[in-house]
Amino acid sequence: MMRLLLRRLRRLSPASGRSFSGLPAAQVRRTFLDFFRDQHQHLLVPSAPVRPRGDPSLLFVNAGMNQFKPVLLGTVDPRSQMALWRRVANSQRCVRAGGKHNDLEDVGRDGTHHTFFEMLGSWSFGDYFKEEACRMAWSLLTEHYGIPADRLYVSYFGGDAGSGLSADRETRDIWLDLGVPVSRVLPFGLKDNFWEMGNTGPCGPCTEIHYDHVGGRHAAALVNAGGSELVEIWNLVFIQYNREADQSLRLLPQFSVDTGMGLERLVGVLQGKRSNYDTDLFTPLLDAIHQRSKAAPYGGRMGAAPDAQVDRAYRVVADHVRTLAVCIADGVHPGMSGAELVLRRILRRAVRFCAEVLQAPPGSLASLVPIVAQTLGDAFPELSREADRRGSRLIQRTCLRTDGGPFPAAAAWSLHRDLGFPLDLVDLMLEERGVQVDRQELDRLVSHDQKMRAEQQVDARPRLLPDVLSLAALRHAGVPHTDDGPKYRYHLENGRYVFPACRATVLALYDGRALVPEVGPGQRCGVILDQTCFYSEQGGQSHDRGYLMSGCLRVSRASWETSAESPCDSRCSVPQEVLFSVEAVNRAGGYVVHQVTVPDHLRTGDQVELHLDQAHRLSCMVKHTATHVLNFALRSVLGRSVQQRGSRISADRLRFDFSMKGLLSSAQLQQVDRCVRDVVSANQDVHTLEVPLRLAGAIRGLRTADEVYPDPVRVVSLGVPVSELLDGGTDRETSVELCCGTHLLQTGSIQDLVIVSEKQQVKGISRIVAVTGQDAVQARDMGRALSQEVDSLSARLSGSAPSSLGSALQFSKEASALSDVVDNTPVPQWQRRELQVRLRAMLRSIGAAIRKLEARQAAESAAALLRRHGQTELLVDAVETDSPSVLMKTVNQLSAAAPLSHVMLLAHQRHSGKVFCACQVPKDSPALAASDWAVALCCRLGGSAGGSALVAKGTGSSGDITEALRWAEDFARKKAGR
Repeated sequence: MMRLLLRRLRRLSPASGRSFSGLPAAQVRRTFLDFFRDQHQHLLVPSAPVRPRGDPSLLFVNAGMNQFKPVLLGTVDPRSQMALWRRVANSQRCVRAGGKHNDLEDVGRDGTHHTFFEMLGSWSFGDYFKEEACRMAWSLLTEHYGIPADRLYVSYFGGDAGSGLSADRETRDIWLDLGVPVSRVLPFGLKDNFWEMGNTGPCGPCTEIHYDHVGGRHAAALVNAGGSELVEIWNLVFIQYNREADQSLRLLPQFSVDTGMGLERLVGVLQGKRSNYDTDLFTPLLDAIHQRSKAAPYGGRMGAAPDAQVDRAYRVVADHVRTLAVCIADGVHPGMSGAELVLRRILRRAVRFCAEVLQAPPGSLASLVPIVAQTLGDAFPELSREADRRGSRLIQRTCLRTDGGPFPAAAAWSLHRDLGFPLDLVDLMLEERGVQVDRQELDRLVSHDQKMRAEQQVDARPRLLPDVLSLAALRHAGVPHTDDGPKYRYHLENGRYVFPACRATVLALYDGRALVPEVGPGQRCGVILDQTCFYSEQGGQSHDRGYLMSGCLRVSRASWETSAESPCDSRCSVPQEVLFSVEAVNRAGGYVVHQVTVPDHLRTGDQVELHLDQAHRLSCMVKHTATHVLNFALRSVLGRSVQQRGSRISADRLRFDFSMKGLLSSAQLQQVDRCVRDVVSANQDVHTLEVPLRLAGAIRGLRTADEVYPDPVRVVSLGVPVSELLDGGTDRETSVELCCGTHLLQTGSIQDLVIVSEKQQVKGISRIVAVTGQDAVQARDMGRALSQEVDSLSARLSGSAPSSLGSALQFSKEASALSDVVDNTPVPQWQRRELQVRLRAMLRSIGAAIRKLEARQAAESAAALLRRHGQTELLVDAVETDSPSVLMKTVNQLSAAAPLSHVMLLAHQRHSGKVFCACQVPKDSPALAASDWAVALCCRLGGSAGGSALVAKGTGSSGDITEALRWAEDFARKKAGR
């Protein structure tokens, strides 16, 4: 009876509690978080960066649930804190500007679309479900935010006959019980009220809360109609099904709740604004834009209204600068692929609207970044910490100056790669300034970039990882998590690493769709064992290689403690030894999955022996420990501000990405090199210890990456026992990191490390590639050999300047070839830089000599031709030269000496039959264009030509140019009417 009375009172009362009209955005956010933490015991977790953690299916984090995917999919590491989470809440920074959710083109056209926004969210993982979630949402909106209940409508899933799904009447009844009138509880179909993570995976019905900006009316017909008067503000998703590959639905073993409410839209509701851009999240930015532009103040106009284009530009710039600032703070920079390419588009769009529509001066966009940091910095402190690294040096440098020489190819490539300028636009901008880019070097950079991209392509074969239902089935059946402790059980014996064999039992087999008791010949499957000595791919380190051996031929091995005469194990299904090559090793929900293609039958219960590819494992160990040494050396040389941005460890090389404003200098590279060699030569012990995550976080100088760590966590320290670091009993600076990788036991096994490449991937992120061991020794040997070659060439040039054009061209050819070798041979990067500087200086010197010799030869040829022909109106002749440049210079000098002459010269290469052609006509020669003249002749000779009306050149082929000269002269006379 009391419950019914309360229900009626709710219907009569428009809202209870205090009204928060005009609540500032920061307080709106804080009220949400405090509500779930203080009143409903939710753990507040930080926002994840907008670059997804280990999720290649996403360009950006685009929803609050992205970082919780491992929990929803059942793949979370059971040792991590995340595995213990039951109730959590946060404000997640999101970007929707690519992929499935892409609002980029809609930004600015209305007041609600954004590329960056904050998602307020609450989650239950196997704890509460529909009733509690709905009650919490209704309480927060009506009692704590003071939103009138008569302004709210709710939708629920009305069922779908085609999918065999009935209506979610349970949710409908919950809303009615909370006092929502039946006329405001509305059913909708799959499109509006059924949420899916993807084509397969967790999914379920959802219920949405909608707000009517007008009020005082019945507006149920406007729900989900797409108008601006009645808008959705909160979506509550009830994750209870799994979408299978055949599109069928199966109930999940654990139900979850995932709610999301856009902060920008909620603030608009609470501040009485229909446009999010009229709230205090955007007004400081819009005011700052106005101060920097020549446009009228922002007026909020939309559509076809007068000056609406100007207000649209205000909205675009305000939205985009928030996105740029947040993404760059999280390590995503404008680039040429993936998320970086999308961010490049956003930057170009922002620059265009800022400059063309708002007529703001250069640098205006960059100057808005501090305003973004002020409005969002409290929620996302990364913005304030990274403010100095962003700013004008990233956005303002859109045009570079040169001193009259060739425009540096590296600068042109940076404009293209980092700021998104098409190369043809760069050429056009330079042409307007009378500058040309170093085309040969630019082509080399483009080619190198294409090569690197090709090398980064990964195996497209899908990974055979159990889905959420299979993982749940494993846990329900009591299958223990894989003991992968044996991967760390190796030791040094007489200076050699010993990796004991490991015996294991097959606990489960996954065929890509479900758990199966047996797989047959030729079938790919995932094998789960009770224990393994194989390292699964994680922490940037490649997985181990090797094979599983199954069968009844028991060869005596100390690790097995069996003999050749041992009888067959009754559980073994294979009558003789069979090798199963391990193609990949991955982790899922505490289970290590070995991907194999089965050559014979394999069943659960079979026993197998695991054998590592020991050379591959040892190479990975060397590279991983070397990566820690390199990280420590970089921090020692550059300071504590250096942050790791990613790494990749394989058997042949290591790759390390880190935050850096520009490239390392040669001196810094040498300092890093010396620091690394000191650590290696000291043969420091590598200490490891599992430590509670709380204690590990207090270690001074600890390096971490953006990952979710298990608890306890493995600490790896060089030279200093982890116990001493925990006790604070040492002030010694050393490398100490949280790391699950396999490491050397002593740093001396690295032998040597050489950085063979260092370049900026995108603005603010440098990538180092290094080799170790004998590859490093060979790189140093090659560096010394190339240095000697450069010394030799330099000595020859210093001895005597080239006396002839032929010898100068030969020097140029040698220097260019040597430069290519230096660019493409693994040598110490500091040495490569120094050799490149020397070779560029030589090439400039040789180039100057060539130009001088070409001018001298051209002058001699021109004088001889003038003596032969005199001041004539038409001069067509042949010149003996192998250089098209000399030919063109000769034409130029003849035209300068006889400005009224129509000049065409040919140079016949008798050994190849190739013909070079160059021509020039007087400025007041409308009847004969140089380009027409050259094109006509070269086409006759089977070649091509081009140029302007005054100057042109081309090539063709002929055994004898006598006829060609005659034809060219006749063509000119006919055109000129002579």
